[in-house]
Amino acid sequence: MRLRALLETDALGLQLLGGEDELDRTVRGVMTTDLRDPSRYLSGGELVLTGLAWRRDAADSDPFVRLLVQAGVTALAAGEAELGSVPEDLVVACLRHRLPLFAVHESVAFATITEHVVRQVSGERAGDLAAVVDRHRRMMTSGPAGGGPDVVLDLLGSDLDLRAWVLSPTGRPVAGPNDAGPALSAEVCAELAAEHLAATRAGRRAPHRVTAGPTAYSLFPVRGRGLPPAVAPGARTPQGTGGDVRETVLSDWVLVVEADAGDWAEERLDLLYGVTQLIAVERDRRDAARSVRRRLAQEVLELVQTGAAPAEIAARLRVAAPVLLPGLGAAPHWQVVVARVEWADGGGETGRVAQSLLEEILVDPRATGPEQSDRIAVAHTGDEAVALVPLPAVSSEHDGSETGVLAEALLESVREPLSAGLGDGGRVTLGVSAAVHSAEGLRGALEEARHARRVAAARPGRVCAAGHQELASHVLLLPFVPDDVRRAFTARLLDPLRDYDRRHRAELVPTLEAFLASDGSWTRCANRLHLHVNTLRYRVGRIEQLTGRDLSRLEDKLDFFLALRMS
Repeated sequence: MRLRALLETDALGLQLLGGEDELDRTVRGVMTTDLRDPSRYLSGGELVLTGLAWRRDAADSDPFVRLLVQAGVTALAAGEAELGSVPEDLVVACLRHRLPLFAVHESVAFATITEHVVRQVSGERAGDLAAVVDRHRRMMTSGPAGGGPDVVLDLLGSDLDLRAWVLSPTGRPVAGPNDAGPALSAEVCAELAAEHLAATRAGRRAPHRVTAGPTAYSLFPVRGRGLPPAVAPGARTPQGTGGDVRETVLSDWVLVVEADAGDWAEERLDLLYGVTQLIAVERDRRDAARSVRRRLAQEVLELVQTGAAPAEIAARLRVAAPVLLPGLGAAPHWQVVVARVEWADGGGETGRVAQSLLEEILVDPRATGPEQSDRIAVAHTGDEAVALVPLPAVSSEHDGSETGVLAEALLESVREPLSAGLGDGGRVTLGVSAAVHSAEGLRGALEEARHARRVAAARPGRVCAAGHQELASHVLLLPFVPDDVRRAFTARLLDPLRDYDRRHRAELVPTLEAFLASDGSWTRCANRLHLHVNTLRYRVGRIEQLTGRDLSRLEDKLDFFLALRMS
């Protein structure tokens, strides 16, 4: 109940002495005390009734009021029976600490006020509980089996005036409110997903409260397989599961509510946790629907890896094609994508984690509905996941790469949330093959994707990918050069230049990079660096003098180029 309602109840005879601007505060209980420090018996939200027996002189008022405010008390009501009126020093202390103060006439018993407050608060709680039970019933009957998470989110909007979305771990919208309000931007989705993954990795208890721009959001993890929604502070394991959070953090959905749940009542929080459990049912249903595609991919992968006859592999692909790309007239082309998730301590079941993550990354965000947007078959073997990506048949003058999956495009929208979810000790690396048009090409495509993934693994960063186009470049060779050889090679060529730059601020290393990028053209390089050609010639001469190399020779240019790429 509100303080305003107490003041407007004539039978209580309360007189407001201070706090006119605070009358919309909520009263959750009542306590009568004359202790000098009653804080240990307070839980917050109370109306405190006192006969002022604790007060010996004016100096006692401020410490008493300060303790009440620190305990989260809603208001103070002081009886006039003991002193005849409420002391001015108590009025001043309450004004100083913004604590509403009422005077209780000597004719009004504290028991009357207590009985009134308890009756009102109990009635409101009973009404709230009944409403919660009714909402749970309606959501259960209108949940995933009756329309998916969108129906549940619509009920949140209509009954509680809460706008909510369901996001995948990479920030892809899974469901949202069916209203005219603004949608979440791709940037906000990525930011919220990143905050959710970082909080889960850190073991913080849900809901996670986040401010994106001017708007406050609360994030509730959606855990499948019956896992509870909360995470104990400091734990690496979802509370009560006995598992490793690393095995779910990159696959769990998140319920995003446009509100700050920090001061919500337990009943409302319980309702939202119930919503996450309903959405988890849908998540598990979609996960189960992938089992056929996973089995097909596993069978094809085993045939390819064991060297089965192309005819046998082609027969299995003919079975897979209608499932993955229904209505496709001609036999499709295929691409292979390989992914690996690695943790610094070597823990976790990384193969299944990579499988779930790769399925999410390969979902086409432009398609509508889960059945249209989820046509990828992903298997896992050991610590890597392998995806078979079906492509429409392409004409003979193309190799299919234009219509297929591009390595960097896969990571364009997921790098930020995944980096947050991986933390300092995790990495995701992907490799993408070229398109192949027959079963004979699948084995080569698999090896090509694995080589590309190793190229990506040699790059810095938590989330990296490489495509088949890079395998025809010198870049393919660099990851396989031993680290000590790479360090010695780059140090011998570049350390003299770096030392000179530190001492003289000469910018020899940037000049070398620009000179090689300009194919040794003095004019283009000078224009690129906004230098006079004579200044450029002086710098190049200094580079040659310090390193003993000649930048007019192709061999020395190539050495410098490789040293810069490996540094």
